[in-house]
Amino acid sequence: MSGNSRKMNTIQAINEAIAESMAADPKVLVLGEDVGDVEMGGVCGVTKGLSTRFGEDRVRSTPISEQAIMGAAIGAAMSGYKPIAEIMLMNFTTVAMDMIVNHAAKLRFMSGGQTSVPLVLRMMTGTGLSSGGQHSDFLEAWFAHTPGLKVVIPSNPADAKGLMLSAINDPDPVIFVETLRAYWTPGEVAEDQGPIPLGKARIMREGSDVTIISYSDIATRSLAAAAELEKEGISAEVIDLRTIQPWDKEAVLASVRKTGRAVVAHEAVKSFGVGAEVAATIQEEVFESLKAPVRRVGAPFTSVPFSKVLEDAFTVSVADIAAAVRATVGERAIA
Repeated sequence: MSGNSRKMNTIQAINEAIAESMAADPKVLVLGEDVGDVEMGGVCGVTKGLSTRFGEDRVRSTPISEQAIMGAAIGAAMSGYKPIAEIMLMNFTTVAMDMIVNHAAKLRFMSGGQTSVPLVLRMMTGTGLSSGGQHSDFLEAWFAHTPGLKVVIPSNPADAKGLMLSAINDPDPVIFVETLRAYWTPGEVAEDQGPIPLGKARIMREGSDVTIISYSDIATRSLAAAAELEKEGISAEVIDLRTIQPWDKEAVLASVRKTGRAVVAHEAVKSFGVGAEVAATIQEEVFESLKAPVRRVGAPFTSVPFSKVLEDAFTVSVADIAAAVRATVGERAIA
């Protein structure tokens, strides 16, 4: 990549990735509720300008029917197109889970590899706007638990663009999760930002005492926690997984072998989350390197509150991550 970069937010980065892909390949389509310019390019403007540039045949606003969106996207993918389908909010995927889990995810397996489903399913979610329990859940563990699906959750604009470019060109269905709080946070994106391989984590910060593993906006909060901990003499390495399925096990295990301690943080509820999978893998494969048990940081096992005060208490904070690291570093070495 060149040294030239531009500042943009995640909305702009995803829009640019889609536009570049549509310009390069006439088989790339966009569909979903309100994605056209007549409806302002989506509720947050992620697809703004695309229908004007590429036409309404390739950027189609749909009825309010998640099952219809998924059915059309799967059919288009099986017919040789590369649809990018938007389900406005992650919670709304529940209406179309049969299509996602029993059709998109399984068609390659059930056809003996003869039928691929190269689609991207975009959705946003997360706390921060007091949207309540039916609009704010992180449900990535559901999709990561489903063979045949890939799950991507970027934390910054550069990764959002690079990962979207890769997702569009992937031969299998990709769940692309966009964190609401990170949408408007600016970041540097290389002028020639290309695809970022799915399944490759990024070391955001190197350290020697503990490894913090995270993704989405919580990776950014983990980085902030590491900066605070450095003032206390604790050196934390921060890994942004970027892709949840497949996840970069090799990078995580190499880091934990070096530091001897691990904390896994995510916005989803702690119980039965991605953190449990990562923690179990660490303890199965590098137990001999651990100086303390792996700790997890996640939301309490309850619906996302509507009240702003309660929502803030529910959401994983910089302080929560830092506290977990301090506890891990202060624990006795495993016998």
